[in-house]
Amino acid sequence: MIELRDLRSCCAPLTRAPLSTGNAESLAASLKALADPARLRILSMIAAHADGESCVCDLTGPLDLSQPTVSHHLRVLTEAGFLEREKRGTWAYYRIVDEAIESVAHLLGR
Repeated sequence: MIELRDLRSCCAPLTRAPLSTGNAESLAASLKALADPARLRILSMIAAHADGESCVCDLTGPLDLSQPTVSHHLRVLTEAGFLEREKRGTWAYYRIVDEAIESVAHLLGR
C-alpha cells in the first residue's frame, strides 16, 4: 500500500484521472482517520497552537474527553501519517505533517 505522503507524487487528483484500486484504498484509509469530529478538532487545535504542537494535556480540557480517549485519537492520526510524535520526558508532543494534509487536499482537488 502506498504511504499517504507518496500519494501526491504518484497520483493525479481524482477529478482528473481514475484512482487505481490500491491508491483508492490508501486514500479511503486516510479519510477514515479524518472522519471523526474529535480528530478534526485535534488537528485544528494543534495547527492553531502557538508552537504548532501540543501534548495530550493541552487537548483533554478543550475537547472535554478523557486522556485515554484523546491518546487513542492521537495514535490513529499518527498512524495515518497526519501527525508526528516526539517524546520529551514524560510527555509526547504532536505536530501536524503538512505534506500529509497537502496530499489529501491535492487528491481531492481539481
